[in-house]
Amino acid sequence: LQHYFIQSNLRMGKIIKPGKVCLVLNGRNAGRKAVIIKNQDDGTGDRPYGHALVVGISRYPKKINKQMGKKKQNKRGKIKPFVKVYNANHLMPTRYQLDLNVDKDVFNKNSIKDPSQKRKALTMVKTNLEEKYKSGKSRWFFQKLRI
Repeated sequence: LQHYFIQSNLRMGKIIKPGKVCLVLNGRNAGRKAVIIKNQDDGTGDRPYGHALVVGISRYPKKINKQMGKKKQNKRGKIKPFVKVYNANHLMPTRYQLDLNVDKDVFNKNSIKDPSQKRKALTMVKTNLEEKYKSGKSRWFFQKLRI
C-alpha cells in the first residue's frame, strides 16, 4: 500500500507552470491576479526555494457602459501591471490559463532588477494586457477578485 502512494506522488504533474493564472497571497499585490512567465521549482543559488517570475494586474480596468463615449471608455479601460519574482508559497494557482506572448529576452530575473529594462518590460506587458482586455476573452482575469 505504501509503495502505491509513493508511485502516485511521482506521477503527479507540475501545477505552477508558465501561462498559469495564479493569485498573489502576500505583499503589496496580495489578492491580485497574475500570470506565471517563468518558474523555478528547485530554486537557485540566490533564491534557494521554489519561485516564479509573474506578470499581474496592479490596477484593474473600471466598468464600461455603452452610453459612455469612446474617450471615456479608453480611459477607463487602462490597466496598471506589475512584474515581480515571487516565492512559490506566496502564489495560489488557479485552473485558468492565459496566453501572454511576451519576449523571453526582456523577461528574466536579471533584466527585472535593472530599472530601465523593467520599465520597458512593464510598457510591453501593459499593451499586451490591454489588447487582451479589449478582445473580450478571459474576462475573469480582468475583474477584481470577489470574496
